[in-house]
Amino acid sequence: MTADATGSATPARQIGGTLIEVDRLKVHFPILSGIFQTESGRVRAVDGISFEIRKGETLGLVGESGCGKSTTGRAVIRLRNPTAGTVRFDGRDLMDLSRGELRKMRRRMQIIFQDPYSSLNPRMTVGSIISEPLETHDLAAGKARIERVRELLALVGLNPNYTDRYPHEFSGGQRQRIGVARALAVEPEFIVCDEPISALDVSIQAQVLNLLVELREKFGLTYLFIAHDLSVVRHISDRVGVMYLGKLVELGPPSAIYDAPGHPYTRALLSAVPIPDPKAERRRKRVILTGDVPSPANPPDGCRFHTRCWLYERLGRPEQCRTEDPELRTVATDHRAACHFAEEALQSDIGVAHMATDRVRHGTPQSATEGLAAEHAASAGVAASDLSGANPRSEPSEG
Repeated sequence: MTADATGSATPARQIGGTLIEVDRLKVHFPILSGIFQTESGRVRAVDGISFEIRKGETLGLVGESGCGKSTTGRAVIRLRNPTAGTVRFDGRDLMDLSRGELRKMRRRMQIIFQDPYSSLNPRMTVGSIISEPLETHDLAAGKARIERVRELLALVGLNPNYTDRYPHEFSGGQRQRIGVARALAVEPEFIVCDEPISALDVSIQAQVLNLLVELREKFGLTYLFIAHDLSVVRHISDRVGVMYLGKLVELGPPSAIYDAPGHPYTRALLSAVPIPDPKAERRRKRVILTGDVPSPANPPDGCRFHTRCWLYERLGRPEQCRTEDPELRTVATDHRAACHFAEEALQSDIGVAHMATDRVRHGTPQSATEGLAAEHAASAGVAASDLSGANPRSEPSEG
């Protein structure tokens, strides 16, 4: 995989037709109260989102904690049963599958969990953990199963002889590699990566991320990559989706999402990313959101972001934002945003002023190096004058 001038991934692979189609997906959790545990409300964790994932691509999903990213990922592969909506995998509606049919379909879709410590059974050896899906789907037995486990360990960069060890004997990065090997055991087509590097040290994050990229290139995998780190998502993703309070507010290629976002919330997210360049940091326009995120049990009417939206305030608090829920509409080629005033957001430079492609000098400023060079030259001239008996204070003559 190579990177273009903007820093986004440019994978040398083909992206095919739609593999997964999500239509108006909802996942609500009941709020029970009283001694009879009657339903007094609902938490709208995911509330009517629609998107598609193409074969061979990586769709990144970002947003604040609690916005519904992980719930979406689990609902897509039916680890969590949706309240409403449809999820089609290669043309088949997962909601209509029986338990046996869904079990067979799970061979084609897997998940890598966020926490490498709690996602592995501490009472099972690594060999047993990785071979469990092979046994469940009757893919290998006896020596063939053992060899397959050793092969998977080598594939993710671990010693094949570690099959008899337990999870507590490994570091966090090694445990996550074991989780990746378990997901690959059944040779899936689609993997939900539920924040697979957020619980790891920074030095280990790059290793696991590179591993995921290599496996995608080698096996033609399709990823739904959920993360908080915007730079990581830009690096690995072919398209990026932004979620806020159970809604998908923007969807498009990294070049559009990061360089010309059409939703005020996306611009607010980008403006919160620190820049390792003091001049660029001082030059860019930041926006600090006021107030708290509304409760998903009682979301505001209209646009869910209008209670914290800087553009809503700048435009004089339009009534449309308070009364109408904006649709995810096209604002550019393959770029959609759920904002009534996306065109105004596109014209703003808030949050993305630091994304300019001009070269920025890092390290010692140019003016300082020029001053040091001039001082060094002057010192050399004075020393030469002393040797020749000339006045050291006299200025050098122009030749």
